[in-house]
Amino acid sequence: MTASPAPASTRAPFSLAGSRALVTASSRGLGREIALELAGQGADVILGVRDPDGSAALVEELRGFGVAATAIRLDVMDLDACRAAIDAVTEDLGPIDILVNNAGGGVDAPALEVTEDDFERVWQLNTRSTFFLSQHLAKSMLTIGGGSIVNVASQAGLVALPGESSYCSAKAAVIHLTRCLAVEWGQYDIRVNAVAPTFIETDGTAPALSDDAFRADTIERIAALHRIGVPREVSGAVAFLASPAASLITGQTLAIDGGWTAR
Repeated sequence: MTASPAPASTRAPFSLAGSRALVTASSRGLGREIALELAGQGADVILGVRDPDGSAALVEELRGFGVAATAIRLDVMDLDACRAAIDAVTEDLGPIDILVNNAGGGVDAPALEVTEDDFERVWQLNTRSTFFLSQHLAKSMLTIGGGSIVNVASQAGLVALPGESSYCSAKAAVIHLTRCLAVEWGQYDIRVNAVAPTFIETDGTAPALSDDAFRADTIERIAALHRIGVPREVSGAVAFLASPAASLITGQTLAIDGGWTAR
């Protein structure tokens, strides 16, 4: 006789209650929405931001979900300061078992015009920070029996975007790094995944998307759904990958691209 499924009340695979999450670059845009999504699923949230005082209103909004929330100063270009800040907040609040590496950015320039300084800054902002923050948090996760890391990559790491060679290569490295860390750290029950969004309506993409020709071309390239994404369509995927519902998923990059890369 086949056993009956467990009652729905005993199953909460998407719940993050009891977890503590750090989200980098979380004062606005995708990072802000991800922080709100994680709090909505029950996780305590630490905002990694350049200006903690400027995030006071967001901290209060997060607390409105009935979770603990705070903001710490985190400039991912200064890794020593990041490690010190993370150690301090961990000592105060307890271990972090979810890390979302959301910080990133690029230089909009033809490959023939990208300088060494441009390339190095994009690499540090996107790839170096993801590696070393993951490394630091993984050492802490070892002591609590595991955790989940979600890297915010980009469809730019999957396809070539003219004028964004340094950004594309940095995000491609994040995607492969995701696989490498997942393979090494799976034995410690640390899962590492990534999301690769297409163009999303945020204050960061607003200047580019305000150009009618660029916007029309972008919508055309989003080959299946033909529309620009909104932050909640990314944050929900991040929360899923961080949750017990994704307990057998690691080393994967989920393209949130409306069909762009399926073309």
